[in-house]
Amino acid sequence: MNNEVPIALILGGTGRSGPLLADALAQRGVIPRTAARSGADVRFDWDDPATHPAALDGVDRLYLVTPTARISYADQVAAFLDLAEVAGVRHVTYLSVYNADQAPTEVDIAAVEADLASRQGITHAVLRTSWVMQNFADDHLPVIDGVLTVPSGGGREAFVDAADIAAVAAQTLLDPETHAGAVYSLTGPQALTFQEAADIIASVSGRSVAYHDIDQEMWINGALAAGAPADYAVMLRWLTGNVITGNGATPTGDVEKVTGRPATTFRAFAERTVHAWNPEAK
Repeated sequence: MNNEVPIALILGGTGRSGPLLADALAQRGVIPRTAARSGADVRFDWDDPATHPAALDGVDRLYLVTPTARISYADQVAAFLDLAEVAGVRHVTYLSVYNADQAPTEVDIAAVEADLASRQGITHAVLRTSWVMQNFADDHLPVIDGVLTVPSGGGREAFVDAADIAAVAAQTLLDPETHAGAVYSLTGPQALTFQEAADIIASVSGRSVAYHDIDQEMWINGALAAGAPADYAVMLRWLTGNVITGNGATPTGDVEKVTGRPATTFRAFAERTVHAWNPEAK
């Protein structure tokens, strides 16, 4: 890296890992520049290329978060990476998905990984993350009237804390050469069933939390009715199908390998996030 003061562009700068990553980089001497449609340091919209050049000005490393709730975006990302290379970006850390190499061909996750690997002018690292623990604390997997509803067939998933994702991303952006070409599968330290996750939430929050293992297609149809794009059903079917078929994430140890500390347990996350389920908790 040639910049005397490195600047990192953080896409998804108002999301789960973006703000945490920005804080981590700022504490270590890298200037973070968060980017999002609103509420970030700079405005960035995947569908408005006019916002891209200013976001990249002076940047030499990039945290790549692709468009959300979509399956087709490889061409947009490729065009942006072309622009990034010209602007002086020399390293990209890509927020991917666990088992990305097994994703349906209609989904462009693996295509972006392949694009990065083909570029000679930049180094890259890939973070393949399991289901994020924060899903349980927001509108992705909400506890409604004391019930957590998601299809799983009793399968397990090694849920990962967004803070651990940010910590690993920070290391790859602080020391790109060491992590060049790396593919990390980021998980928590335990593979839990959704019933076990519900039990932990109940124990920590002091509230009754039941788990309902809904039919997969019924759940997907509900997501579409709530506003998810129709073509995103293939992504939802793949993500839930991995858990149902026993192909969900299993603990890898990659968080500890990169950061030097163990990955966060689901209980520790729940204790830290208890107000999401019980605002009166102390």
